[in-house]
Amino acid sequence: MKRLATLATLLVLVLGLSACATPGPQPGEMEIRRGVIEQISSVQLASNHHQGVGAVVGGLAGLGIGSLIGGGTGRDVAMVAGAIGGALVGNEVQKKHDQPVPGQQVIVRTTSGVLVAVTQPVNAALRVGQRVYIQGNGEGARVTLE
Repeated sequence: MKRLATLATLLVLVLGLSACATPGPQPGEMEIRRGVIEQISSVQLASNHHQGVGAVVGGLAGLGIGSLIGGGTGRDVAMVAGAIGGALVGNEVQKKHDQPVPGQQVIVRTTSGVLVAVTQPVNAALRVGQRVYIQGNGEGARVTLE
């Protein structure tokens, strides 16, 4: 039973560390386009917190606390109950801190005449009619001043 508890602890630790991993910068070129801002709209952006980290950290804390209680089978039960309880509490705490953040959708008419919409965190320096650069592609694109 002790081997099973050690294996469960190792599994929770590996899952926790893999949930925290984020890809690093990708090598290669960044596309930059020029244009003029046509429209700016306020939007709400989803929180950038990693989903599930609260549950993993809470589960690990509960597992650690449970391992301090009793001995033998009682200790194993306390560890499992601590891990489950800690994961539930950690998940609820994370939900309370995952609030949307203010952002903006910027519509830019590129020099080639194409309209491009970029959703990004608020940049108060941007105004309709300004000449700007669009840096990057997809979700990584950002509108910056020329």
